Amino acid sequence: MSDERPEKATPEKTSLEKPSLEKAPVPSAEAAPAPAPATAETPALAMRASDADRERVVDRLRDAVAEGRLDMEEFEERLEAAYKSRTYAELEPLTRDLPAPDAAPAPLAQAPAATSWQSRIGGTAASSSAVAIMSGFQRKGHWTVPAQFNAVAFWGGGELDLREADFAAREVVITCVAIMGGIEITVPPGVEVDVRGIGVMGGFDQGRSLENRPEPGAPRVIVNGLAFWGGVAVKVKEPKRPKGDKKPGGGAIRKEL
Repeated sequence: MSDERPEKATPEKTSLEKPSLEKAPVPSAEAAPAPAPATAETPALAMRASDADRERVVDRLRDAVAEGRLDMEEFEERLEAAYKSRTYAELEPLTRDLPAPDAAPAPLAQAPAATSWQSRIGGTAASSSAVAIMSGFQRKGHWTVPAQFNAVAFWGGGELDLREADFAAREVVITCVAIMGGIEITVPPGVEVDVRGIGVMGGFDQGRSLENRPEPGAPRVIVNGLAFWGGVAVKVKEPKRPKGDKKPGGGAIRKEL
């Protein structure tokens, strides 16, 4: 037998060494990623507001108080909310109902009354006078009042109803002469009336009904002349309702069969 023994196999060395800490990369502050800009996932209103943003909103609120758009109570509520706001989404509603500082004021819509009166001014009158001697005259319904109209009542009476009339001009003059007679003039609300007549043992009665406010664009009616032992009465009344129209708070007017 041989005394030689087989040599033991030497195990191969495996690389289990840990990397040196000196070789590990050290993170740098300069390499930190920049904040992501506003995108669809991060809308602009969700971004943080700065102190300068809050001050701009506060300045606009102060201007709104000076312009009379906000009262002090509303201003104090919005001021407190502005300083507590952290994002643009919280700041934006505070000035949403206020115009921009340099924005031109929005044009005011034309008043409906002015539009309706404009359609009634213009045209040609069929006659420029009315005379009643121991009789009477009447002008009512749809007719055109001339720029100058003369009315004479002698031992008689006359009626001029302008509620449904058109006017040849923006300003019309009605000259009345009532001698031992009377003339009644009825105008719709909104018309400016100027009574300048002279009464001798008679009078021009304009009554309390003329204490109405003229509407924009409405015609102006000047009533002058002379009342001798007679009178001229000027009054304001609403236009007549068409047949079948409803009364306020009631049903339609109809004739029972």
